[in-house]
Amino acid sequence: MEQRLSLITLGVADIARGRAFYEALGWRASSFAASATGDAAVCFFDLGGVVLALWGQAALAKDVQAANDVSTFRGVALAYNARSRAEVDSIMVDAQRAGGRIVKPAADTFYGGYAGYFADPDGHLWEIAWNPEFKIGADGRITLPA
Repeated sequence: MEQRLSLITLGVADIARGRAFYEALGWRASSFAASATGDAAVCFFDLGGVVLALWGQAALAKDVQAANDVSTFRGVALAYNARSRAEVDSIMVDAQRAGGRIVKPAADTFYGGYAGYFADPDGHLWEIAWNPEFKIGADGRITLPA
């Protein structure tokens, strides 16, 4: 696993309100958005090498499979975007060997990628994902689709 962070995903109560807040601070949202059903978007902000994603808190909890364990779910996930499906699997194995807990085994995603979640020893969630739409440069930076 390269030493880098790809995304910070915040589970928010209202995506439009969250987007308006960050835009009022002068940030520009990407026109790219992902949706499983067409009614629940994700809002992305390119932060110059790291991406901030705003996603509905209930949708994030469901994706993490934490909907039934909200007592430990903090509504935040850090993400590492891998260069391949095989790298996702390798990192998940390494995380478990290092003392992490697999929260959601890697599997195909609604957006055509492949991802899983692990928790570090203090319960902080990491999503390890391969997304065919996110290009990763040699320096590890993600380029969001236009």
